[in-house]
Amino acid sequence: MNDTPGRASPGSAPSEGRGADVPRPSEPVDGSGPAGNGSATQPPAEQWSPPPPGRTAGPQGPGWGGGPYGPVWGQPPAAAKPGVIPLRPLGVGEILDGAVSTMRAHWRTVLGITLTVSVLAQIATTAIERFLLPKPEPIDPNATAAEAVRRITDSAQSAAYTSLPSLVITMIATLICTAVLTVVVSRSVLGRPVTLSEAWAEARSRLPRLLGLTLLVALLGSAVMAVGVFPGALIGDVAGAGLVLLGGAAGLAALIWLWVRFSLAAPALMLERQSVIASMRRSAKLVKGAWWRTFGILALTMLLTLVAALVVALLISIPLGIIAVASGGTEVGSAFMSGSTNLDWPFLIVSGIADVIISMITYPLTAGVTVLLYVDQRIRREALDLELGRAAGLPGYDTGS
Repeated sequence: MNDTPGRASPGSAPSEGRGADVPRPSEPVDGSGPAGNGSATQPPAEQWSPPPPGRTAGPQGPGWGGGPYGPVWGQPPAAAKPGVIPLRPLGVGEILDGAVSTMRAHWRTVLGITLTVSVLAQIATTAIERFLLPKPEPIDPNATAAEAVRRITDSAQSAAYTSLPSLVITMIATLICTAVLTVVVSRSVLGRPVTLSEAWAEARSRLPRLLGLTLLVALLGSAVMAVGVFPGALIGDVAGAGLVLLGGAAGLAALIWLWVRFSLAAPALMLERQSVIASMRRSAKLVKGAWWRTFGILALTMLLTLVAALVVALLISIPLGIIAVASGGTEVGSAFMSGSTNLDWPFLIVSGIADVIISMITYPLTAGVTVLLYVDQRIRREALDLELGRAAGLPGYDTGS
């Protein structure tokens, strides 16, 4: 630990296997005591510096390193747990449980940031959709086939253009929530309390770089997809359509690979105070050798959030649809229940309420899993658990690095 995070270059030493056999405390620390027993002399939890150069480790033994950790046959060893996770390599269930535990332990802060940002974003989106965007043109059932195809194509292009403001608003809302929630999760790892004002004060200075990181990754992904689709689009006939499908599939595979490779860049940028490029390199180094595991955990998280969103939508669609019928008539109720893009006020309001509730679930879970994945990879490779134990003021972790 140091008071100037980022001073040591994150690429100064290889990260593979660095934390495997670094000596841990000789006796396990009981983590059942009250959380928040951190030392007042330690830097804040979000200021996690990159690993110092020169720290190396030998071959990793059975389990999680053998003797110093405890059991050697793959059993989770006893470990200190000052916050929501034990200070040792984590399993998938522990990562998910840590994210949910953070939501429970800091529910006021989590609810405050997600509710505020979601409501403001939804108000802006609803106002734009109601006052600035044109209503979609209905398709004439008596139109010829060529006319119907033309109208469908024009409608798809119009939908792509009109969805841009909503995408920009969603991106900004996601950035703010990610930045603040990263600070909250980093504190919860050490069992320290954090208020919304404290989390915002620590996160706001990193927002411009986080925005730059998001735009750069999005631009890189768009370029990859364009390269895959562009050759087939130039041909323009049946063979070109087939080439577009093949190129699109290859581009999608490359996009997923890049998404996982740079998935830990945001925590590295926030917690190590790295630059945009340095955080991307940091993420690539941490994910190296663990791509499939990282992909599996991220994919599972996306599946869980999707299921949660569908359940919430189902639970609130029926009562809000009834409210829409009562307030706007049967046409509005039918539009809401069928998922139509009718832009009347009742439809926009009830769908906005659903989006806010879904955001309050998905933002904290996604941010929590991502940060804990970052912590887990640093524990496995760089013995971050020793640094976290010292930051939490736990006995037995005060050895020099």
